[in-house]
Amino acid sequence: MTKINEAVVENTAKRCRERGVLIPTFSQQMHPELVPQKVKSKLPGIGLWDLNPLNLFRISWKNDVKTGLYGDVNVVEIPRELTGVNARIVGMVGKYFPTGAHKVGAAFGCLVPRLVTGEFDPSTQKAVWPSTGNYCRGGAFDCALLDTTAVAILPEGMSKERFEWLKEIGAEVIATPGCESNVKEIYDKCWDIKKNRKDCVIFNQFEEFGNSAWHYHVTGNAAEEAFKKVKGTNGRLAGYVSATGSAGTISAGDYLRKIYPSVRVAATEALQCPTLLSNGFGDHRIEGIGDKHIPWVHNVRNTNAVIAIDDESTMRILRLFNEEAGRKVLAQNGISPRVIELLPLLGISGICNLLASIKMAKYFEFDQDDVIITMFTDSAEMYQSRLLELAYSHGPYGEIQAAIDLERYLRGVGTDNMKELGYQDQKALHNLKYFTWVEQQGKTAEELRQLWSPSFWDEKFSQMNEWDSLIEKFNERTGVLKNL
Repeated sequence: MTKINEAVVENTAKRCRERGVLIPTFSQQMHPELVPQKVKSKLPGIGLWDLNPLNLFRISWKNDVKTGLYGDVNVVEIPRELTGVNARIVGMVGKYFPTGAHKVGAAFGCLVPRLVTGEFDPSTQKAVWPSTGNYCRGGAFDCALLDTTAVAILPEGMSKERFEWLKEIGAEVIATPGCESNVKEIYDKCWDIKKNRKDCVIFNQFEEFGNSAWHYHVTGNAAEEAFKKVKGTNGRLAGYVSATGSAGTISAGDYLRKIYPSVRVAATEALQCPTLLSNGFGDHRIEGIGDKHIPWVHNVRNTNAVIAIDDESTMRILRLFNEEAGRKVLAQNGISPRVIELLPLLGISGICNLLASIKMAKYFEFDQDDVIITMFTDSAEMYQSRLLELAYSHGPYGEIQAAIDLERYLRGVGTDNMKELGYQDQKALHNLKYFTWVEQQGKTAEELRQLWSPSFWDEKFSQMNEWDSLIEKFNERTGVLKNL
């Protein structure tokens, strides 16, 4: 039975009552048809990124940006003319979440269980969001709705769009040394905060099961629906591809395996920092997939392959998909105007996942009936400054270069820098957690051993019904729905 701190819950309920915050259940985020009609009637008049409490009900894969309500899961299928493989590659679109990235869901999954149990008091405490970019933005968005201070921790080398947005929303920003792959420095700052700032609560996405549980249920259900929508008569769910990052999104693969036991789950990382592939380390430019360690919430027993992507490939395809010469060459190669219009929905990590999906399709020799589901976490909108930097460092982007990039870095993707994982390979990756989590972050060896058991993960993922019940009771206490 979950312990409830009644005094703190009452404080939080008072804050939510004053701010008009109604908390959606996980079930409502999975199945928006369950959202109260009072909420639905107001959504069309609210912008997707507006700081309006009702936008918590848009933490969903099913936002219809045309109507302001809900529809099917937002997906983009990348045609065979681009990928060069027979398998169908379908990406779930993160841009249509508040903040423009699906990480706002992971932040919700970590925050809300603590709100409704009284483990976090937004009236007296600050919320700390250790991140490599989008997760802290999601946390800052949630905090702004609660009128509580968000402390965003992210590497100083991340794109300037992230820092500008965080400052605009009123977050306290801490830039740690290094780039995308410098997660240890983020953890060090968290320890400093634990020691010296007693008013802070840390929501560490890399170790909090609210992150993986949200993706297991919400993203997993959405991936299942996306597959059913596109599969046709003979379609098979052959693969699920996700960059590891905090290992939240890849947890949807655990859900999919329950429904489709033969699905292969692939974890993607940067070739410049091949931690999963070869215990490697280094700096890279694929923003949003922090590494040099195995996240505590990564169930590596359910990961069948590791695919490393050269960050140079992602930057070249970013230019191909977003610059005028690239669009012209794509059109000359028979890519429809509609598809070209949709390609900016892929940010850098989305491009990484696309390239990894092509590798997977070639390696496992998937055919025209095989479907791979992957993630387009955020969009090119978050990387306009990177395009300017590339233009400055590499010069103008011309049609000859675009044609080379299309053939070499997209259609020409090979199966190099990829590893299929057997049982002992998975166990070896699991054991790597020891050096981060037991030696550095305060976990015990016995806790690590528990993580190897499938029943451990089943128990963690089964918490959703209890959380939903607590959310419903909390909303009754606030009375916000009654007064909408």
